[in-house]
Amino acid sequence: MSLKPLLVCAALLAATQAHAALPQHPELDLASARRLVDAAPCQAAVSVLDRGGNPILAQRADGVGPHNADAARRKAYTALSTRTPTRLFAERARTNPEASNLNTLAELLLLGGGVPLFEGTQLVGAVGVAGAGGAQQDEQCATAAATALGLTIHP
Repeated sequence: MSLKPLLVCAALLAATQAHAALPQHPELDLASARRLVDAAPCQAAVSVLDRGGNPILAQRADGVGPHNADAARRKAYTALSTRTPTRLFAERARTNPEASNLNTLAELLLLGGGVPLFEGTQLVGAVGVAGAGGAQQDEQCATAAATALGLTIHP
């Protein structure tokens, strides 16, 4: 009996086990980002980032000021990088004197409207909304979009 088939099987099994040991992460893709934007129940600027902070999709409704597009992206970035809804993060920063300098970081925007997106315990990205009528309305719009896709805003 030849050992060659047994060695091939053992090598394939070892390769499969080594591959399975790598971390597996759910990903937001363009189709998911489109569904998030479409699920946002407001006329605003909406920006979706993947878990690495890369823009996937940005859209601005007619009549919404152009500055809101950048604000939506920065809100999404802030939510992603802090793993916290931006309105909550802003409230914490206002009540903590040591955190007052967070406003000096160029990419952070301490206004409500950005929410991190989790699938289970895995951070998969973030959505930011600006121009829906204020921080609370922006956050409600972002949260509704996440909920519509079955994503949560906390692990």
